[in-house]
Amino acid sequence: MSGESVSTEAGSARGSEPRLVVVCGLPGAGKTTVSEHAVDTLDAELFRTDVVRKELFPEPEYTPEEVRAVYDELLARAAAALRDGDPVVVDGTFKERELRGDARRTAERVGVPFDLVKVECEEDVVRERIRARSGDESDADFAIHQQFREQFESIAGEYALVDNSGTLEETLGQVNDVF
Repeated sequence: MSGESVSTEAGSARGSEPRLVVVCGLPGAGKTTVSEHAVDTLDAELFRTDVVRKELFPEPEYTPEEVRAVYDELLARAAAALRDGDPVVVDGTFKERELRGDARRTAERVGVPFDLVKVECEEDVVRERIRARSGDESDADFAIHQQFREQFESIAGEYALVDNSGTLEETLGQVNDVF
């Protein structure tokens, strides 16, 4: 995968070089599946917007102020882990260019490589997967998926694309190809 990279001299206690990987995409597309495999592959630390949101706002209203607070906290936690020398994977919709830019600037400030991975999935597959969810931190249903599809701003610059429409093995193979 190519992206803007800055070399770093810090080694990780986890055994991998520090880097910031953002896994973005629509609700229900499979970001968490991809993120968790990336974490295993890179021996990285995982931060999810869904988890941070519930910690900050036990009954979230998804206001613009809450969204900003969640992403600010997510990137602050990522930056702290990166400074400790750990690779980090962040999992969130990142539907706005500004939020993806904030993540890229976080990596630049810390002096580590930045990778952006967008997860996509066929709509009928998303519908079924959202219906089958249980015990997940995400509050997003299929209506939210459709709403975000309209709102997701195009990605400028380089990124890797993972199509999560097929089998789990196919998806994990794509993640392996990225990393």
